[in-house]
Order: sequence, then structure tokens, then C-alpha cells
Amino acid sequence: MDPSSDDFDVAAYLQNREVEDTYVLNRFRERRKKILEDGAPRSRKYVNRDHPAANQRLIDDYFADEPTYDDAMFRRRYRMQKHLFLRIVGDLSSSDNYFTQRADAAKKEGISPLAKCTTAMRMLAYGMAADAVDEYIKIGGTTALECLRRFCKGIIRLYEQEYLRAPTQDDLQKILHVSELRGFPGMIGSIDCMHWEWKNCPKAWEGQFTRGDKGTTTVILEAVASHDLWIWHAFFGCPGTLNDINVLDRSPVFDDVEQGKTPSVNFYVNQRPYDMTYYLADGIYPSYPTFVKSIRLPQSEPDKLFAKYQEGCRKDIERAFGVLQARFKIIREPARLWDIADLSIIMRSCIILHNMIVEDERDSYAQRWTDFEQSEESGSSAPRPYSTEVLPAFANHVRARSEFRDQKAHHELQADLVKHIWTKFGMFQD
Repeated sequence: MDPSSDDFDVAAYLQNREVEDTYVLNRFRERRKKILEDGAPRSRKYVNRDHPAANQRLIDDYFADEPTYDDAMFRRRYRMQKHLFLRIVGDLSSSDNYFTQRADAAKKEGISPLAKCTTAMRMLAYGMAADAVDEYIKIGGTTALECLRRFCKGIIRLYEQEYLRAPTQDDLQKILHVSELRGFPGMIGSIDCMHWEWKNCPKAWEGQFTRGDKGTTTVILEAVASHDLWIWHAFFGCPGTLNDINVLDRSPVFDDVEQGKTPSVNFYVNQRPYDMTYYLADGIYPSYPTFVKSIRLPQSEPDKLFAKYQEGCRKDIERAFGVLQARFKIIREPARLWDIADLSIIMRSCIILHNMIVEDERDSYAQRWTDFEQSEESGSSAPRPYSTEVLPAFANHVRARSEFRDQKAHHELQADLVKHIWTKFGMFQD
């Protein structure tokens, strides 16, 4: 019935609408009555979690002057030293109102910043479900997930510029010095990829995120790490069907190189000058001058020695992945979240926290390199500084574009490294 027509009957139209409304209302009443007859009323149940007692128990256990658990137990359960955790809690409290203790409308004390950050760290460190911390910290499942998301976003906002960045000039000098002592002048790290299984991947995306060899949905992390386990570069979010080459094509790891923004590092290998740093990589990566790969099936003694040292030093990135997964079990177990954006902030925050722990505890496990440097430099002057001159933007851009994919330069660098390592370490072989 068209209301704009001349023969439109208003009374009949209103009567039909009244009949339809009555039908919908009766259907709603019938469904509501059936729900009430089948079970208890569906009302939200209030749980008195006693936040003040939970906050005090947490302080007595870990943060009092004489806590129940000592510093070793704190380091084991929080994955970091107490002073570092308190620094994070203080920074989050001062920058985000969510991490402050507030009272509700009934003047009841809310959840403390220590409890919220502890909840997030327990979920990251142990990979536990959201409601698993409720019995001790007295935080519900939805609140625990909100704590996790806000904690990870706060870590990225506060510390990403400092703890997930390219090496500075001083960092570059230290990395290059240690790399030369290890037999690889000009090497600034190792590169590789890691898969994180995604249990709750949406059905519509399973095809592109499923690995062919294992049949599981995964998300890929590409990273670069140095000898002290510091992760300098992280690119996360590629589907699990891609291999390392496809991820490299999407990765921004060489954007600064191709845009001419990186310094030109001058070094010598087998008495031949080079000015482009490189990463140690496995055999799948392309033959670029920025990658040094091992030799497959080496025959000569120099080739065998080079393969031994290259594969040994390239384990830096494998060690970094292992330590990262051991510290944060949430990225070792299948991810239970539904949104890939949540997976991304969790991965990036774990890497930032990993680097903060590395900076805080580096001296405790990197002592062997300090001893190695001192033994190498005994009776000699300080290590020579490397030239890290930044060329004018256009000149650096032209150089990078013309030399970045030169396979001939790749093979020349590999041959010179074989001779360099044989000269440096061959005398120690039986």
C-alpha cells in the first residue's frame, strides 16, 4: 500500500501496523516467559573480590621491606628485577590514568597499579588465561584482558623509541668491535623469522595463515639480534604461508638503506675495503651484499671453518628467539586472542620488555665478551673507531640502489671472509 497514492486508506494502514506491533510484542513476551521457566533469571552476579585485602597481600608478598618472597623469586615470577618493574609501574601510573588507584561510587578502594601491572606480567610470563589470576589478585577475566591491552600499549608508547630502534653511533661501534673479534668485520647482527601459532584465527583467514608443512595457522615475526640478545628490528604480522624471502620483501628492514639514510661504515676484510654492513643469514635469503650465508656442503678446510663460525655466530638470533619465548610464555603457546592487532601489541611489548631486561642484566651474561675483548686488547691501545660517516642523501641513495642487490659483491665478500677467518682462526685448528 503506497501512502503517496490518492486512494490510500489511513485507517486500514494504522490497523495493520497495530496488528504487527501486537504480534511482535506477544512473541517477545512468550520468549521471555520461556527463558524464565527454563532456568534462573539471567541477572549479573556480583562477586565481592575484596580489592584492599588483595592489594595488601600482594605488597606483603613482594613489595614490603621484608617480603615473603625474596628477590630471586621475584625475578623468576616477574622475569625482571624489582627496581625495573617498579620503574615501569611508576611510568605507567604517571602517564595513564587507568594505572592509578581510584575509588568507585560506593567509596570502595579499587585495584592498585601494582595489581594491574602484576596481572599483565603474569599473563605475559606464564601465558595463563584471563581469569586465572582472579584467585590471587582478585581481578575478573574481562578486567584482566583490559589490563593486558592497556599495559602493552603503555609499554609501546613509553619505551618503543628507546628500546626498539636502529643502533646509534655508539651502539654501532660496540657491535662492530665485537663482530671483528668474532671474525666478521662489518657484521651488525643476525636476521631470521619466527612463527607464533594463532589458535583463534578467523575461519575466513585460515587459508593465508596456515603453514603448509604443519597445517597450523601462524603469524610471522622477522627480527634482527646482536650477540648480547638485544633485538634491534622487529616486523610482525605476515601470514604463516609466507617464507623468509616473502617476509623480507614486505619488511622495512632495508628501507633506510635504500633511501640513503644509513651511515657508510668503512671496514676491511682480507685487506679489501668495504663500506656496506651486513647480517648473518641462513641459506634461504637472497645473495645480497647485506647478507652473509654459510657454505652448503663445504669441501676445503677454509670453507669448513667459515661455515662453522658463520653458523655459530648466526645462532645469536636463534638464542634471542629462545630467550624471548622462555621469558614470555604467551608467545610460545598458541595465541587465544581473536584480533591480530592485539597479537601485534603483545609481541612488540614483549620485545621491548626483553630489551629492557637485556639492558638491565647484560653484564651478568655478557662477561665472556668483556674478557675476550680485554685479552685481545692487552698491551695494545684502545680499539680503533669505525668510520660511520653519513653521506649526503642523494649520493647515499644512488649508492644504495646500485649496490644493494649486487650478487657479485655478495660472493666477493663471502670469499674474503673465508680467507679472513682462516687467517685469524685457522692456526688454532688441529
